[in-house]
Order: sequence, then structure tokens, then C-alpha cells
Amino acid sequence: MLKEKFNSKHIKIGRDALFSFLRSEHLLVKPVKSYTKTTNSKHWLHKHPNLLKDKKASRAEEIWVSDITYIDTKHKTAYLSLVTDAWSRKIVGFHLHHDLSTDGVAKALEMAIKSRSSELPLIHHSDRGLQYCSQQYQRIQHQNTITCSMTDGYDCYQNALAERVNGILKNEFLIVKPKNITQARTMIRQSIKLYNNRRPHTALNFKTPSQIHKQKIPT
Repeated sequence: MLKEKFNSKHIKIGRDALFSFLRSEHLLVKPVKSYTKTTNSKHWLHKHPNLLKDKKASRAEEIWVSDITYIDTKHKTAYLSLVTDAWSRKIVGFHLHHDLSTDGVAKALEMAIKSRSSELPLIHHSDRGLQYCSQQYQRIQHQNTITCSMTDGYDCYQNALAERVNGILKNEFLIVKPKNITQARTMIRQSIKLYNNRRPHTALNFKTPSQIHKQKIPT
């Protein structure tokens, strides 16, 4: 994205030199290290098998990955549920809620379903958290012919894409602590719009999630 501007000003600089310059000018965002538990997988509800061990997405709306992350505000901690398309990396559903109840997580899934463009087979992958295993959440998947897949242990790498999207939003966009959940919702909505439509991905050949998503939805 910067190459054309650099060329027009006859600036020659590589990635490492660029980051060194940004660091010297204090322009790099430093991730904040903290931890709030959002997953409770020690429960009696049915846990579905991991269907993604030998499978990768080959089109949009083939695999959705979901996760919950915490968002600290100056007033209290809120919880953000995300549903991301595994092929395009586009965030197709999201909801920020006051607590870890299933209702908030379900609203993110319902948003994703409303944006769905095809009726081709779809897998929903998540960790084994209580919210995803709940009857309420499973019913929504069943009613919309979505196949459930879950991690089969405590290895976060089995849901790595969802974790990665969480990190991008929190470390690149949500770098100022909102004063309350109302302000946080506005910031998250704006951040996701920028993430989907403006931020290029190396894995997408420097295209945006929205660009890739439109290309690979079969009619």
C-alpha cells in the first residue's frame, strides 16, 4: 500500500528498515499483556469432534471460526464474540455483551447467518466453551443446517485463526481503552469495518477480507 507513495518520492526502504524507523519515532503499537479467562470447557454438555484436522477452507462460507475475547473499559470488562470466515478472514458476525452468557454469543452467530449468501455446506468451529455447547447455540446451528466442530483439547492452536483475529482487533485497532460499553461498541463496529474493508492481509496476497470474500462465494 505504501510502495507507490515511496516510489513517487524516490524513497527506497525495506520492511525491516521501515519498522526500525517507526520504532525510533515511537510509532509502533505495543501490545498489552493481560489475561482474562473466557472459556469454561469443564462441563457435562456434549462436545463435538474436531472436523478441521485434515480440512482447510477452499471457498467463502465453508468454514466459520468463532471465539470470545474480553474488552476492558474504564467502567468494567465486557466480552466480544466474533464469527470469522476461515477462507477470507472476514468477520461476518460480532456482538459485545456485558457477561459470558450464551445470549451474547448467539447474537454474533445470528448476525453471521443473516449475512450468509449461499446454502452450501458450512462448518462452525469453536473451542469447547459452555456457550458453544449449550442447547441454545446448538439449536441455532441445527436450524440453519450448520455442522458443528470443536477443538478436542486445551490447545489454542486448534482455533488459531479465531485467536489471530482477536489479536489483530485488540492490538491494532482497539488501542485506547473505551470509557464504557456503549463507546466500546462504537469503536468495535468502526474497527471491524476498517479490518474487513481496508486492512490487507499477507495471507490474502495483500487484499482485504471483503475483496476475497466476494470472489469465492459460488452461485
